[in-house]
Amino acid sequence: MKKLITLACLGFAFVVSAPAFAGAQQEKMKGCNVEAKGMKGDERKAFMSKCLKKDYVLKSAAPAKAESKPTASAEAPSGKAKQQDKMKSCNADAKTKNLKGDERKKFMSSCLKG
Repeated sequence: MKKLITLACLGFAFVVSAPAFAGAQQEKMKGCNVEAKGMKGDERKAFMSKCLKKDYVLKSAAPAKAESKPTASAEAPSGKAKQQDKMKSCNADAKTKNLKGDERKKFMSSCLKG
């Protein structure tokens, strides 16, 4: 019975402490991703492996927290903004032409491609 209680307590301690370790690892991963910006392929893979080790110290103290997330309108790249504008105009055209069903699908497909 004592073994069962001890095992339950250890299990509870592990479950409670696991998210704390995961949070620290996630923060380190974010920092490593920031430092690996611009690297590709094997170079990035080797760097990430080295960076995620326990003894590696990140160059910036708190990279993930120091960065502020831009607003949705500021983070949209020009290509994405163009696509959204195209979608709005194609939807408006389809609405004015009163298209529905398969006709609308075909029209939207050709409109968004061209």
